[in-house]
Amino acid sequence: MAKAAGPAAVRARVRTFALGLPGAVEEFPWGESVIKVNKKVFVFLGVGDGSHPPGITVKLTEPEAHAHALTAPGAEPAGYGLGKAGWVRIPLVEPAAPAAELLCDWTEESYRVIAPKKLIAELDGG
Repeated sequence: MAKAAGPAAVRARVRTFALGLPGAVEEFPWGESVIKVNKKVFVFLGVGDGSHPPGITVKLTEPEAHAHALTAPGAEPAGYGLGKAGWVRIPLVEPAAPAAELLCDWTEESYRVIAPKKLIAELDGG
């Protein structure tokens, strides 16, 4: 899949993908868009009004995926102590920012860490 035209389009693609996962809902605590499953956040999308640089934050507990995400330009462990639990913030404004497809893969992995087994089984078609 080709990278979307720009950071806003990539963010929109990730948002649409995340909302398509079983049980996913969007909420706006702190004025930011977050996608939750079972009342727990699995992806932070930040604000979409252009007041802050676009980025996403996902929880990646598998060591390979976590390490891979941290190699993205500008990526860093999430603030507020969330980085210690595997949360990674990936900025979307960097010229070599990950493509939407990879960000959707990481979003699905984050979902699988947070979602109940019943919804994961639904996602897997079982």
